[in-house]
Amino acid sequence: MRGGGGGGGGRGGRGVGLADAAAQRAANADAPRIPDLLSRIGGLFAPHRAALALTIALVLVGAALTVLPPLLTQQAFDRGLFPDEGRSAPNIPVLVELVALMLLIWVASAGLGVAQTYLTATVGNRVMGALRVRLYEHLQAMELGFFTRTKTGVIQSRLQNDVGGVAGVLSNTVQSIVGNTVTVIAALVAMLLLSWQMTIVAVILTPVLVIAQRRVGQVRARIATQTQESLSELTAITQETLSVSGILLAKAFARQGDEVARYAGENERQIRLQVRQAMSGQWFFALVNLVLSTVPAVIYLVAAWLITQDVAVTAGTVVAFTTVQARLTFPLMGLLRVALDLQTSQALFARIFEYLDLRPAIRDAPGAREVDRSRLGAVAFDAVSFAYPDAPDDAPPTLHEVSFALDPGTYAAFVGPSGAGKTTISYLVPRLYEATGGAVRFAGDDVRELREASLVAEIGIVSQETYLFHATIAENLRYAKPDASDAELEAACRAANIHDTIVAFPDGYATIVGERGYRLSGGEKQRVAIARVLLKDPPVLILDEATSALDTVSERVVQGALDDAARGRTTLAIAHRLSTVVHADVIFVIDRGRLVERGTHAELLAAGGVYARLFAEQLRGTREALGSEG
Repeated sequence: MRGGGGGGGGRGGRGVGLADAAAQRAANADAPRIPDLLSRIGGLFAPHRAALALTIALVLVGAALTVLPPLLTQQAFDRGLFPDEGRSAPNIPVLVELVALMLLIWVASAGLGVAQTYLTATVGNRVMGALRVRLYEHLQAMELGFFTRTKTGVIQSRLQNDVGGVAGVLSNTVQSIVGNTVTVIAALVAMLLLSWQMTIVAVILTPVLVIAQRRVGQVRARIATQTQESLSELTAITQETLSVSGILLAKAFARQGDEVARYAGENERQIRLQVRQAMSGQWFFALVNLVLSTVPAVIYLVAAWLITQDVAVTAGTVVAFTTVQARLTFPLMGLLRVALDLQTSQALFARIFEYLDLRPAIRDAPGAREVDRSRLGAVAFDAVSFAYPDAPDDAPPTLHEVSFALDPGTYAAFVGPSGAGKTTISYLVPRLYEATGGAVRFAGDDVRELREASLVAEIGIVSQETYLFHATIAENLRYAKPDASDAELEAACRAANIHDTIVAFPDGYATIVGERGYRLSGGEKQRVAIARVLLKDPPVLILDEATSALDTVSERVVQGALDDAARGRTTLAIAHRLSTVVHADVIFVIDRGRLVERGTHAELLAAGGVYARLFAEQLRGTREALGSEG
């Protein structure tokens, strides 16, 4: 990647971005081990220990209570309905007492269930929300190069689809594991107390089911990975093609049908994957349900055989045992399902942690210091070289040993052919990229030794592609200074020559600008962007071809605003149209990554070098354009 347009990979192809593709390959090659993953998932619950402990306590009590009714049922049969004392009539007082106790347990269990649901939903959603914010915060810290290599839609999918996909696991796993485990253990104990012989028959196939569950889980995890990759691509297609820019492009080339076909194709793949994911494991659970459902019938045969062997088995014992075994079915199924869910969600958690484990290429060094405000405005490059991280190994560097020094208040222009490396210079000053050789100095210090927030606070940037949020003009302006007063907004807009235009709108400063500011003209957007920078009031101003996309009339208006904004500030103007920088204090000519000329407009014209040639070509092009219009 060379120079001007922003380098570092651009939008790339239509698949996942380079960074995401590489990360996915790494994830597939060395997927996290389940114990490590479970440990990290458990760590997400650490801030909610108290609520989690209360939840576990309620689950334990609730699970224990669920086993008592079957045991009371045995007593109801043997002591209430068919007493052993030879009485033909039921023992009504005992039966009433047992039934009342069963009702009390059911009411308590219902109340505990409501409390459990509230606590698990609260903890689960807070953990999920914290995970989403943590991931978003981490992405905000990533360097610019990461975003030029990765599709926006893919990043959005990690935040929305992947984090959302683990919501159920985060909300229900603790309750399901603890509650079902306690219920299974309690049920097994009760079954053993009732009849160890029948218990062996009831659980003999359980190990086989556990082994089968692991195999099904591996299949579901693979399908889940493919499903999330497809969702990422769907999100990326939507983000690209349904933005204002994407719609304009599709309409301009009459490609709406092709875009619909592309979306429909990926959507069809998503449908197939969702069906596969929904069906994977269904035969397994059907088999589990069949096995567990036939156990009671087998128990009747076993009970009959035990009676023939003179083993003491009462009707109450058989009824209680089959009731307990039925209570065992659902928690055992629940444990098998949560085990499958954990295996399936492993793919989602791996994708989330994969992004969280990315280390920003640009971050504050240990002991980084604040900018020296006594030397604000001084900018220098000392033999700076730079190559974009994803450039081919045999490609020449974008910048090669570029050196210059600007005193505070200097208006410096950087000109040269397209792809020469001009915009790269504007990236290196605020440390959006890291120089690969030499040193970029700001206020006398190497930018690598300064706190990033302190450095950026002293720099204002106006680029060619102005970005405005879908909000009011006032809200867009206050992005630079949230506590700015209305008077400050007006002063900044007057300085940017946009105030009169704004107040002419029906809603004035409350006018909604639309997505990316599309309700404003190009010149209006640029002047709002200039006003936003003026509100920040930085000592250093970077103008990255800020007027190259404007018509002649808008350019004159915006250029006037830029000249006013630059007054008294150190300004680095990246210029395509040389006519906009003829009055610069110094002009630097960049060609093929090297600084080849420097001087004033008059000095460079007299030198007859690259600058003189570029100026003559642009002048000739302007005259030809005017001649053709005439």
